[in-house]
Amino acid sequence: MDAIRQENSVDELVIAGRRFMSRLLVGTGKYRDMAETKAAIEASGAEIVTAALRRVDLSAVHDVKLHDVIDPKKYTYLPNTAGCYTAEEAVRTLRLARELGGWSLVKLEVIGDRKSLFPDVPETLKAAELLVKDGFDVMVYTVDDPKICKELETRGCCAIMPLAAPIGSGLGITNPRTIRTIVEQSSVPVFVDAGVGTPSDAVIAMELGCDGVLMNTAIAEAGNPVLMARAMRLAVEAGRMAYLAGRMPKRADASPSSPTRGLIT
Repeated sequence: MDAIRQENSVDELVIAGRRFMSRLLVGTGKYRDMAETKAAIEASGAEIVTAALRRVDLSAVHDVKLHDVIDPKKYTYLPNTAGCYTAEEAVRTLRLARELGGWSLVKLEVIGDRKSLFPDVPETLKAAELLVKDGFDVMVYTVDDPKICKELETRGCCAIMPLAAPIGSGLGITNPRTIRTIVEQSSVPVFVDAGVGTPSDAVIAMELGCDGVLMNTAIAEAGNPVLMARAMRLAVEAGRMAYLAGRMPKRADASPSSPTRGLIT
């Protein structure tokens, strides 16, 4: 147990120079009430929580309830642009967030289709470039396309967040080989964002080498969100440890656990 604690203590997550111990990022929407929101986030062990600026006022003056249950001194708020459909709209929203609360670490998402909620790639690239030039540390939601992900990194994004499946679908990691390619080519953190439905999905994402997982619906819409939040926490930790440990090779045939040489006959 001491060895595990020591291993975890040196395996920090670094995003734009900020250091975290938890690799599970969680959203704040879709819960039944604020009490459930607070309990689930605490159970998740997350240190970073996202909030949609189009739906939630992060100002302590205008929305005391959110700050009451999610203490900004304890958690890192990650304002996001969910609900924005153009680069201009997303940039304006995040500039207002910075004026309001000083937030510079942000999550960019520019939606291209109201039904699938897939990102608008050209608008995302445009917004990312503008925000980086304006001094923001941009974590960006995008398609699971290695070329697009590399371009976003080249434009200065501090973290790449490809979808595993459509937002809120719970379909899991639909293209694991593509996610692995994105991880292998990236020099900034990579997070699976959208599509996770169960702890096994989170484990797969982490075993592929992702630096973390962001989720909301998988926890908030579970039968018992608090219990699911704890399960997701353990899944992310287990997947990360498995990735660091290195899995055994896959073989076409059996390989006995006991040695075959020197047997007593």
